[in-house]
Amino acid sequence: MLNKVVGTWRLVSAQLDPQGLNSPLYGPEPSGILLFTADYHFAVIVHNPHVPAFAGGSPGQGTAAENQAAVAGSLGLYGTYQVDEQGEFFSEVVLGSTFPNWNGLARTRQQLTETVTGDQMLERLTDPGSPLIELVWQRAVPLA
Repeated sequence: MLNKVVGTWRLVSAQLDPQGLNSPLYGPEPSGILLFTADYHFAVIVHNPHVPAFAGGSPGQGTAAENQAAVAGSLGLYGTYQVDEQGEFFSEVVLGSTFPNWNGLARTRQQLTETVTGDQMLERLTDPGSPLIELVWQRAVPLA
């Protein structure tokens, strides 16, 4: 079956409310990787590479402020996904996330789109009651 999203993707940009507030997510130079496997699993991690290091040098020794900055400046999740007959992204189920509210969450194209054009993918996330989030991804290894 054709699958347009399969592969490794690197984060180019992440914006909150791009047609309004247009605020950068994960800082001015966000970093991240998104993996869509051929057996229909995905994993993603995005973060702000400019979040300061913990003074104590250990994740278990972070201050309240350090922990808050680390949580607000990163997100990781994994799960399964489906594509339609044309190989376009169709849906996902989040099996685990660093944001616990998303554990077990199922999303369809109504909440999440992944639109591939060549070696670039535009991700749009619309959760009810929240502003639109747009992420732009670039294929790590361009298609031949």
